[in-house]
Amino acid sequence: MTIEFTTLGVLIGMALAIFLIIKQVTPAYSLILGALVGGVIGSGDLALTVTTMISGSQSMIPSVLRIMTSGILAGCLIKTGAAEKIAEVIVTKMGQTKAIMAVALATMLICSVGVFIDISVITVAPIALAIGKKAGYNKPSLLLAMIGGGKAGNIISPNPNTIAVSEGFKLDLTALIIRNMIPAIVALLITILLATILTKKQGTLVDEKDLEKGDQKNLPSFLQAILGPLTVVMLLSLRPIFSVVIDPLIALPTGGIICTLVCGQLKQLKSFAEFGLGKVIGVCILLIGTGTIAGVIKASSLQADVIHLLAMTNMPAFILAPISGILMGAATASTTAGATIAAQTFSVPLLDAGIPAVSAGAMIHAGATVLDSLPHGSFFHATGGATNMTIKERMQLIPYEALVGLTSTLVATVLYMLFTH
Repeated sequence: MTIEFTTLGVLIGMALAIFLIIKQVTPAYSLILGALVGGVIGSGDLALTVTTMISGSQSMIPSVLRIMTSGILAGCLIKTGAAEKIAEVIVTKMGQTKAIMAVALATMLICSVGVFIDISVITVAPIALAIGKKAGYNKPSLLLAMIGGGKAGNIISPNPNTIAVSEGFKLDLTALIIRNMIPAIVALLITILLATILTKKQGTLVDEKDLEKGDQKNLPSFLQAILGPLTVVMLLSLRPIFSVVIDPLIALPTGGIICTLVCGQLKQLKSFAEFGLGKVIGVCILLIGTGTIAGVIKASSLQADVIHLLAMTNMPAFILAPISGILMGAATASTTAGATIAAQTFSVPLLDAGIPAVSAGAMIHAGATVLDSLPHGSFFHATGGATNMTIKERMQLIPYEALVGLTSTLVATVLYMLFTH
């Protein structure tokens, strides 16, 4: 692509976007304004800036369409009670003595089958708090177990972030999921270790007021609950196994339809789909805003300058993948936005450097989970609210969360080095 914008202009635009996000301005608008200001400063041409922003947003449409259809699966899993049933069975079967492991595993599984990470934590939280009260665990240890398990599941899920990275590198979604399987398992193990350590430290214990009260609802059986996600897995697996291509745009809603069918709630599909759309519409809008600044960055000299900096410091080119994921995830406080910007911006230079697409995508994706839970993002507040934690106590978990994300990133990077050397 022809270089149209200066690195300085792009950096100013990104800084403005970050500042506005921290000030609680809607992230999509923050990114659009940052792209506009950065483009104008970097080129002095308003018309060129707007054209590039629109082009960047247009490149997001395939991801947006797939994410919109993923809302059907997420809505059906949540509204039928399938997600809650999966969590309940795992936690109940493993018992109080393995509560931390059960909570982490339950959140990982729910997130990995297509429920967004914040919703996964919110879904598991009531069950985790109930068993945590019986076992005498503090809330920070339980929340870390859920967040860490969610991070592990998020890099092997058909979620918006995975879809965005696969689109950025023109990758098969299943290939990207499979590549991060080992990093996800290691991240889960680190989560269990860190959360277990936290159970022995001081922290607010689960109180009676933290437990949800209300009418008991009839949940589906575990077999009914798992059939929808299994359908998605089988459909997506047809490509690597039999070379039969079933696009996620088809596989994800099909899993949702199967879920409602086996749970005997097919008549509710319309309302479940509307609920799911409500959950993903914010992500879709965010991606459109993300596309504007990603378009400006791609058309700037930032890529060349970063690569030049790496060369000056004698750092290998592949380091660009995890570092870009980490930095963009921190800047946006969002796995989806961070992974999208990093993939859209650096896919070409990484591929030109000879880094295999699946390896580069895996490293960026894992890297975006390191600092994605900073306080200027919604995930920080949604997860803290799910366990009624104070801002101060929630802040104290950030280093532990970052360590979980850093673990998966390091493993993904080591795997690249092993596969290519």
